[in-house]
Amino acid sequence: MTKDRPSSEVLKVVFPLLDGKDLASCMSVSRQWRDIARDDYLWKCICAKRWPSMCKRPSPPMVSYYKLYQTFSKRHPHRMLLPPRLSFHDLEFYIDLWSEETLLFSEVVLGTTLEAGIKHLPPGVCDVLRYHLEGPDYKMTMPINPQFAIPLSQAVNVSLFVCRKDTNKIACIVNRSLFDYIDASAFRAHAFDYLNFAPVYPFVSGIRAWVSLLFIKDDNDQVMDVFGLEMDFCDAATSKEEVLWLLDMLDWK
Repeated sequence: MTKDRPSSEVLKVVFPLLDGKDLASCMSVSRQWRDIARDDYLWKCICAKRWPSMCKRPSPPMVSYYKLYQTFSKRHPHRMLLPPRLSFHDLEFYIDLWSEETLLFSEVVLGTTLEAGIKHLPPGVCDVLRYHLEGPDYKMTMPINPQFAIPLSQAVNVSLFVCRKDTNKIACIVNRSLFDYIDASAFRAHAFDYLNFAPVYPFVSGIRAWVSLLFIKDDNDQVMDVFGLEMDFCDAATSKEEVLWLLDMLDWK
């Protein structure tokens, strides 16, 4: 007993200097180390370093500070989404572009067209836009045919609806939203609208759908030569599966 006492005193001085991972490792060395390292005061000090406010509670937690550390210090693996019930083969998109009361573009676009994206960029696309379109991030793009030019000063708005071919129901993505932000350095004009979700998802809100016009660098800086369109839900969906889940949750009529 007298032989263990100095060792115990040393451990009680050293253990408070360790972090949680090292202190947990010490518990597997011997019974003596484990008994000392289990002192909940040591674990309260460690929790106080990571989550100070948690240790300001007037009453101690229902479980030990050691259990709190064990529970909340572990990084949980990223949860994989279940396969979406929709596919782009099930969808078609109705896209209308207006300049005031003049219809610039009106087309029914297959979901697979948006999924496939723009295969070949036309000449004159700036490097910034080319880097964005050819980058690894998930995006939905389509070529606009025939291309058209519009003055930068001209107000342009977009409506975009989606139809499920299996049920023939329609949902709104963007409704007469104005392209009111032009990113001149990236040659994109942006419009957005907030998505409407089905009533069974009452706590899902505030997610925006973005539609962007893609245009080409031109000698006339006051004109947009539009060659493509991009749609994304970057507030909440950054992969194909997440996009399809989001579309499935819309308020279909």
